[in-house]
Amino acid sequence: MRRFSFLCPACLATRTRDTKQGLEIYLRDDRMSSPPTALPAAPDSPTSTRRFLLISLIAALLAALAFTPGLPGAFLFDDIPNIVNNRAIHLTELNVANVVDVLATPQISGSQRGLPTLTFALDYWRAGGTADPATFKTTNIVIHALTALALAWLFRSLLQAGGIPPRRVMWLAPALALAWAVHPLQVSSVLYAVQRLQTMGTFFLVLALLAYLHARRAQIRGDGGRAGLLAAALLWAFALNCKEDTALLPAYTLALELTVLRFAAADARTQRLLQRGYLLMVMAGLVAYGLWFLPNNWQTDAYPGRDFNSAERLLTQARVLCLYLWQIVWPLPANMPFHYDWLQPSRSLLQPWTTLPAIGVIIVLLAVAWRLRDRQPLFALGVFLFFSAHFIASNVVGLELAYEHRNHFALIGAVLAVGSVLGHIGARWLPQPATQAGVCIAALIALGATAMVRAHDWRDALSQAKASAAAAPTSPRAWITLCDTLIKTGGGMVAGNPHLGDAMAACSSGADADASSLNNLALLTVLKSVSGEITPQDWQRFQQRLGTARMSWDNIRAPLILTHYAGLGAKLDKQQVLQALATLDRRADLRPSTLLIMGNAVRDTLDDPDRAMPYYLKIVDAIGPEDPFVPQLGAELRAKGRPDLADIVERTTQGPHALPVDAPDAP
Repeated sequence: MRRFSFLCPACLATRTRDTKQGLEIYLRDDRMSSPPTALPAAPDSPTSTRRFLLISLIAALLAALAFTPGLPGAFLFDDIPNIVNNRAIHLTELNVANVVDVLATPQISGSQRGLPTLTFALDYWRAGGTADPATFKTTNIVIHALTALALAWLFRSLLQAGGIPPRRVMWLAPALALAWAVHPLQVSSVLYAVQRLQTMGTFFLVLALLAYLHARRAQIRGDGGRAGLLAAALLWAFALNCKEDTALLPAYTLALELTVLRFAAADARTQRLLQRGYLLMVMAGLVAYGLWFLPNNWQTDAYPGRDFNSAERLLTQARVLCLYLWQIVWPLPANMPFHYDWLQPSRSLLQPWTTLPAIGVIIVLLAVAWRLRDRQPLFALGVFLFFSAHFIASNVVGLELAYEHRNHFALIGAVLAVGSVLGHIGARWLPQPATQAGVCIAALIALGATAMVRAHDWRDALSQAKASAAAAPTSPRAWITLCDTLIKTGGGMVAGNPHLGDAMAACSSGADADASSLNNLALLTVLKSVSGEITPQDWQRFQQRLGTARMSWDNIRAPLILTHYAGLGAKLDKQQVLQALATLDRRADLRPSTLLIMGNAVRDTLDDPDRAMPYYLKIVDAIGPEDPFVPQLGAELRAKGRPDLADIVERTTQGPHALPVDAPDAP
């Protein structure tokens, strides 16, 4: 029989068999009739445990240091509504009542994310009652380092269960945890403050898996393992209070059972209970998926605000998963653009042609993992964990097609799988342990240095925007972010802004990058108006694109960019702005909140209450005349000196028949 060695250069490199502890693992050939059984590791001595703790702490510290070049950083995108403008987390005095209020207040990010929300409030309080980016990002770095520490212990248990010699485990487990922690793909999870929702969820998932693994190894030894299972359930509850995709923990434990643990137990009754329990869980999951999840999320037409339906999204996710894998195995910052709005959906198996090969790659990886789950359990476990972690985000839910933070937990599986492959190669071609260790150290240094380079790009808003635009030159979102950041750092939307020319060049690049995108063109129109370079052709180009481009959520914002800067004092053509709003109202199914922004802008910024009335009446029609908004709007119109319009609004409470025949029509 051939010897098998797991993972990285710290794998088994000797043919010596440790029969006393049963830790040497061999490939079984086709003549073997029974699968291997996971073996409990020998108890660790206090000295080795303390030594492992020290090494793990050093790895966690190194993981934290890799992200410090990204400080102080800046708040980005979803940070603004969830942190900066979220009064519910603006904790200025720490007491029980205020903490309870934070936990009880519904959040824009979701109702099941209480623990991260509480930490946001504590950071706000810790920063002296201000939203300080460095404070929030430092907490993110600490959470990431703690996760790396916990992950080292999880890898230790996995390697021990997989039969790796203790002396190898001592260094290999922290090395794998460090490889996960300092991978450049983690930068956007750690330094994007709001992604604490994801990173805290990963932290509790790792602890839950560690508790589960300890409980199961206790059952293999013949103990009950109930305390570990209860701890796993409690930690899972904490994870569920961070991010919804942590509901996938049973899929991760199933992956453990299929590979490393093999449903083993000293008690035959426990073994049968495990097998039947997981079988019932899988069957129940399939039924729930087919009868509830799929029908409630499937869209034959395009999702609201998207340009793809469910079938197209599933096809696209094959390419997205392969993109993630490429970013993992070739981790250059240029391959990680942060913005992915340039990614076009797959319309069929061959449109684009890479769709079918991507599906083939995924099928092959899963088939190989299934085939090798006995002989190479850690490789198989890694593959199963990676794809399981993407089950929700890469399914039929109408989310954005790709985000880097979705790999925060999935990268654990990738590190196991890639490490297993590299370890097999290293054992064959680099037989000397010193050479293997040198390669490992060099790889970790390269990963860490690359992460530090990418983190340095996140040190401020302008650096991050420039790096993102350079990495994704066809991303309209990247270009408008750069344009907007240049405006802010140069002093605002004023003619004397020293960055005005660079901002116009960025917006022009974004407008040319995608003929169906509107935001760059809208902001470019504002910039040219402020600089005095606007022409009728510029407005015609914008109005023409607004009339034909798909009404995605991004494009719906374009006319609101005009009203936003008009409200800040930019001198824009009033009739052109009114025409843009009317086109948006005609072409898109707008939410009441968007209609309110439009109505208020027309009433106050453009000083035309009559043209604002159709938007207000649409709001009343959507929310109902009994809503408190109706008398509030009437009072505001009276304060504006328009009691006639206030009467029209207030008559809606009496039904449509009460409206006068000359009520304002749509603009």
